[in-house]
Amino acid sequence: MKTNTTKQSAPNKQAKQTKVRRSSFFYIGGAISAVMTLLVVISFFWTPYSPTAVDASAKMQPPSAAHLLGTDNVGRDIFSRVLQGAGTSFVIAICVVLIGCFFGVLIGALCGYYGGVADAILTRICDSITAFPAILLALVIVSIIGGGAFNIVLALGILFIPSFARIVRSEFARVRSQNYIQAARLMGAGDARIIFRHILPNTIPVLLPAVTIGFNNAILSEASMSFLGIGIMPPQASLGSMMNDAQTYLRNAPWYAISTGVTIALLILGFSLLSEGLQQSNRRA
Repeated sequence: MKTNTTKQSAPNKQAKQTKVRRSSFFYIGGAISAVMTLLVVISFFWTPYSPTAVDASAKMQPPSAAHLLGTDNVGRDIFSRVLQGAGTSFVIAICVVLIGCFFGVLIGALCGYYGGVADAILTRICDSITAFPAILLALVIVSIIGGGAFNIVLALGILFIPSFARIVRSEFARVRSQNYIQAARLMGAGDARIIFRHILPNTIPVLLPAVTIGFNNAILSEASMSFLGIGIMPPQASLGSMMNDAQTYLRNAPWYAISTGVTIALLILGFSLLSEGLQQSNRRA
């Protein structure tokens, strides 16, 4: 009896540890994301200094009580600029995900539910787009149509559509033949009701991790384009352009690069852990 009890308790203990690890990913990621989101919201209404105010007498000052993260090469407060840059990245990432998710869900739902020739054509188009790195295509598009927040959102939003469309399509193709869908159809439910009332809500648990991953990718893409000088235009603050400026002063003012880099890392880390927690919860379910 003792041996059987030991054998039975080992899997239970392992399952409990796995559950704790999944919860840790979700709660830690959620806490980091919540703090960063709160700081971003605050930055829309208040910053310690104007992010664009130049003060030649305060150039390259180290972190202090007056300037929590120091000042940059023209005397601007880095903390204020980091807040504005994070807010810019947040707004762009939200707009990109909304565009990609809306059109991706619409296309994926129609293709997965109806199938046929349209499904085959749209699937090939999505495969062709995803065959190339999204950031590379975004750089090409933005370099042609020009920088700025609107053009970045437009380019990235279009390039993010296929990733959402493929996820939703596969879920619709899997669910459309299940018994409760057949029962709803026999009871006289139309296609629109079946798609939006019966199938689409069941795709949300699978779609949420994709949304958080897309949010991360949008932040990284915007920062990369701004770092290369084809993203957000000065004097508006951007984390990518700030990293580009900071690399010149790594020896004399390391706080400039560190503060900007840590901000980007925290933004990515929070939503990455949140996405991992959501994915593991889906596997457990």
